[in-house]
Amino acid sequence: MYPGPGASDFGVFVAQLEAALANRGHVFERAVIDRRHGGRARSVRLLRDARSASRRFRPDVVYAHFLVPAGLVGALASRAPLVVTAHGQDVANVGERLGIASATRYVIRRAAAVVAVSDWLRRLLEERVPEARGKVDVVDSGVDLERFRPAPAPNGPTAFLCLGSLTPRKNVLRLASAFERLGEGTLTFVGDGPLRAQLEGRPRIAITGPLPHDEIPRRLEEARVVCGPSLVEPFGQALLEALAAGRPVVATREGGPPEFVPEGGGVLVDPHDEDSILDGLRRAAELPCPNETARSAAAEHDVRRQAERIEAILERAAGAAPSSRTR
Repeated sequence: MYPGPGASDFGVFVAQLEAALANRGHVFERAVIDRRHGGRARSVRLLRDARSASRRFRPDVVYAHFLVPAGLVGALASRAPLVVTAHGQDVANVGERLGIASATRYVIRRAAAVVAVSDWLRRLLEERVPEARGKVDVVDSGVDLERFRPAPAPNGPTAFLCLGSLTPRKNVLRLASAFERLGEGTLTFVGDGPLRAQLEGRPRIAITGPLPHDEIPRRLEEARVVCGPSLVEPFGQALLEALAAGRPVVATREGGPPEFVPEGGGVLVDPHDEDSILDGLRRAAELPCPNETARSAAAEHDVRRQAERIEAILERAAGAAPSSRTR
């Protein structure tokens, strides 16, 4: 089982990895948070549900996503070995939110195995929580290569696409300003957030608001370049999906994207430098679309391959030979 979020794009990524593990014969019982809001009451409900599931299911291993609260809940809910995946914000919270550092250290000590979704995140985790040193494997959530497939480039002006929350960390205002200086094409933001009002009404810029993840493949088909110049990106799932769809990307240098964005399949930019972002937009628009280099890079992160790697970690943690009852 895994305590973790359910009703979000993040939940989709976890679900696709779980499905790939299930296809390999493993069985899961879920304890999930199915909403973004609710404060501490969410964690209390998650602990209650996880304990109930643990008594009923008797897991061989607890598989949790996010160090806190999910990893902490998993550690408290069952005596089974714990495997926990760090995704980014949970590591950023260490030292920034009261009590999180102590809770995170407890989870790391308790865990039989720790996974980080990028090597950049592994280094940050080990820096902030020394107990993690030498204990972290790097495995991202992967991408479904059947859902995200190359398609012909759209006709008309160059269509730029940005997927994600309209927040300062996603660097959407600097991206919009660089695009305006480009002077051509269209830029579509798929997402919502506190900076929406500062993006609305700009020429050639559209905002769709949040969309179901099932609609993202079509949006990628309608784009020629996908942009993600975040101030920092622990991994960059939307960029990976864009690569799988054969779309060249404009990606931040800060965080995980340099680990999977290939030369010829995308352009890495300095997110603090608007000129760098502008240059990235120009260069990415000149790359082939669909882009075979991008697709090949994404294939290295096929969700089925990532499931095999997670499977090995779970079975090692369970201390058993491969078994169809790893949970």
